[in-house]
Amino acid sequence: MDIFTKCHEFTMAKDAMAQGFYPYFIPLDENEGTEVVYQGNRLIMCGSNNYLGLTTHPRLKEAARQAIDRYGTSCTGSRFLNGTLSLHHQLEHELAEWVGKEAALVFSTGMQVNLGTISAIVGRGDYVILDKDDHASIVDGARLGYGKLERYVHNDMQHLERVLQSLPADAGKLIVVDGLFSMEGDLAPLPELVPLAKKYGARLMVDDAHAMGVFGGGRGTAAHFGMTDGVDLIMSTFSKSFASLGGFVAGDEAVIHYIKHFARSLIFSASIPASNAVAALTALQIMREEPERIERVNVIGEKMRKAYSQLGFNIGLSVSPIVPIIIGDNDLTFMMWKTLFEKGVFVNPIISPAVAPGHQLLRTSYMATHTDEQLDKVIDVFEKVGRQLGLI
Repeated sequence: MDIFTKCHEFTMAKDAMAQGFYPYFIPLDENEGTEVVYQGNRLIMCGSNNYLGLTTHPRLKEAARQAIDRYGTSCTGSRFLNGTLSLHHQLEHELAEWVGKEAALVFSTGMQVNLGTISAIVGRGDYVILDKDDHASIVDGARLGYGKLERYVHNDMQHLERVLQSLPADAGKLIVVDGLFSMEGDLAPLPELVPLAKKYGARLMVDDAHAMGVFGGGRGTAAHFGMTDGVDLIMSTFSKSFASLGGFVAGDEAVIHYIKHFARSLIFSASIPASNAVAALTALQIMREEPERIERVNVIGEKMRKAYSQLGFNIGLSVSPIVPIIIGDNDLTFMMWKTLFEKGVFVNPIISPAVAPGHQLLRTSYMATHTDEQLDKVIDVFEKVGRQLGLI
């Protein structure tokens, strides 16, 4: 059999395109933060992870421009060899301080943080334990390691304890969990999870890609619950609240030093250029100086959750600016996405395997820079489309 046969037989995307229902890889002409332009039409962006609205902030843009003038466009090498700048060290120092850990390590993307960190830590005879709703990068990092993978039902601490009880007491164990789950906007129950990890001798890593800049005064879920000391490793990305590209992991200095020398996704990837490092640094400075942005995005999240619930939409257990509209059917999900898009609202349709079958949803997410006028328009459009399609 020709190994490319599967490629020629994959027609789902082409069929969707032909029917006008293909919602992915949409080429935007302009991106102004809360609004985008597609083929001359302006839409309110309610599908971005730009939680603090910093991607268009004048200070970030100017800092990135100055970094390009000084350092050029690329480091053209890995962190391990010639690709480390003093800027990377400064960023790592400030990030470690921000999240309350001894040290931090900057990778080229958030995906690479999880791939490299988990596979470096989990070796033969070890176990990595994941929440079933964990991000794909966590799952792939666990698969790359030589340890054994176990999973527990989403946020079910009784099931997690049964899994931990079943493992050899003397085996190395790493629990990895999203702090803020990216599809449905709910939080990992760290007040229950941390004691369980300690009880069974497991280490805990929290992926705060979506919580950083949003919860805990911007410091993430561990800070939100007052449990920073109980979380061994904290990771996040720069492509969300930090308005840049890259990612980091923070923890004890000895552990970070080990990851630095064994994470293949770090050693064999080019480092982020100076412009991205400076953008992340500047975003961190703004988080410190303008806490009202963090407060604003949470106020907006509460406003939208309340509005959708009052209209009769199912928003699940969201407690954040990520607000899912759970529909439970592929066709209806795509139909609603298309109708919203045509009426000027950009959201993300999410189907299996990103969510469980029967749990298909529209992922909406909000920025500190959304205006009340924009949000009220979005609510009005959702109500009209929801009634048109018989969803409310």
